[in-house]
Amino acid sequence: MKTTLFLTAAIAFALASCNQASQQEAAANGDSKPNTGMRIAYVQLDTLMSQYKLYKDYSEVLARKGTNIQNTLEQKQRTLEQHANAMQKKYESNGFTTRDELERAQNNLQKEQMELQELAERLNGEFNAEQMRINEEARDSIQAFLKVYNQEKKYDYVMVKAGDNLLIANPDYDITAEIVDGLNKRYKGKPAESTGLKKMGE
Repeated sequence: MKTTLFLTAAIAFALASCNQASQQEAAANGDSKPNTGMRIAYVQLDTLMSQYKLYKDYSEVLARKGTNIQNTLEQKQRTLEQHANAMQKKYESNGFTTRDELERAQNNLQKEQMELQELAERLNGEFNAEQMRINEEARDSIQAFLKVYNQEKKYDYVMVKAGDNLLIANPDYDITAEIVDGLNKRYKGKPAESTGLKKMGE
């Protein structure tokens, strides 16, 4: 249950929105080609993800939820296996006095299996929904900051440098430190956790 892809998408969307807003503003001012030439900068994704406090807090939130889900399902699975083993031993020792009693035990075990599967689907669905909520909040946070930031900087494009997607990147145009510093100053504290995953196993 990794969150890297989600934040990557959030950052890419936020930067794309920032670029589009810059172009629209320039067009509205009748200045589609600035006299000083096109202004381009880039942000290093790895650094942003490792130093942006919001992302680190969100990662901790999701990690805890993922661990809770795993522990819950493993506990339910162990209980199911214990019941299955107990039924098998009782069957082998002729502990079932009637066929109806055996069938009831089998039906109960099958019901437990179905409930476990339903629980796993529900918890994973809630986890995915939480990821989407966090993704939206991270995207909105970055986008809101960049909108204000670019009012002064007026970049035409702000690229994301992830791995070797930018084959050549002049370090003079690296604004990662500015972006991280600005985002962290705007960050008000740890993210609010939804209550959807708290009642696990109920």
